[in-house]
Amino acid sequence: MATFEPGHVHIQHTPQNLEKYSYNLNIYYSVVQDPTDGRCMEFRLKGEVQGKEVDETFKMAKDQAFNFASDISRRLIVHGLPESAIALGSNHKFYDRMFKDIQEQLGRKPGDPINPEHLE
Repeated sequence: MATFEPGHVHIQHTPQNLEKYSYNLNIYYSVVQDPTDGRCMEFRLKGEVQGKEVDETFKMAKDQAFNFASDISRRLIVHGLPESAIALGSNHKFYDRMFKDIQEQLGRKPGDPINPEHLE
């Protein structure tokens, strides 16, 4: 199950059949000003993964925020979600909407430059 509204995505998975993982997460995001990187997207993961509380905030620079799904997935693995559970699957349309919203909030367009220092 997933829901989307600008600035917030809620995703939930309850184990079925042989699946043994569960999560109930809210992903909040908003534009913030960073003294070093300028406009950034700040994310907050709040909820549960495998019955354990998750409450983590992190920022991504404007030119890196397009890669939010990878960053969120990596963080959820650290919080106990199995790598095999990381797949957009039926939630893909919500991530697409989130991607579009993030790009609009940050004022990014295809072809905008990426800071090479962010690639290191």
